Amino acid sequence: MNHFKEITTSRLLLRELSLRDAESVFRHFSDPEVTRFMDIDPCEKLEEAEEIIQFHMDDSGCRYGLFIKSSGELAGTCGYHCWVKEVPSRAEIGFDLSSSYWGQGFMQEALVEILKLGFDDMQLDIIEATVEQDNIRSQKLLTKMNFTREEELRDGLYYYTLKK
Repeated sequence: MNHFKEITTSRLLLRELSLRDAESVFRHFSDPEVTRFMDIDPCEKLEEAEEIIQFHMDDSGCRYGLFIKSSGELAGTCGYHCWVKEVPSRAEIGFDLSSSYWGQGFMQEALVEILKLGFDDMQLDIIEATVEQDNIRSQKLLTKMNFTREEELRDGLYYYTLKK
C-alpha cells in the first residue's frame, strides 16, 4: 500500500481508504446513482466494498475517502490509478460523490488538492480522465478544472488530459 498524506480542506478530510472504511464504502457504492457512470455494479454485500478498497490499496496509485469534517460521513472518493512513473509520468484520476452532496462544490474542493498531490507529490506530467458521454456533471467539472477534452470518442468515452 502506498502511504499518501492526509489532506484537509475547509469542509473535508481526505485520507486514503482502508478496510476499516468498508461499511461507509458499502453504503456509498450501494447507491445506483453513485455507480451509474462507473464500470461497477452497485454493491450488494460488504465483501464487495472490501474488494474495492483492497483493489485500490494494491494498485500503484491512491484512493482517498472524502469525509465531511463536521460529521465524519463519507461523501465520496477520488484518487489515481494506472500510475506510470516513466517520463512522461501519468495517472488516471477517478472520482465519485454521494448524490446527497451533488451541486455543493465538494468534488471541486477535493480535486484542487488531489491535482496538487498528483503534480507535486507524485510528480505527474499528465493527469488523464475518461468520462461517459451522458455524465454531464463530470464533464463540466473537468472543464472547470482546466482539463482538455479530446474531440474523438474512444470506446464510447470522452478522454481528458491535464498537463503540468
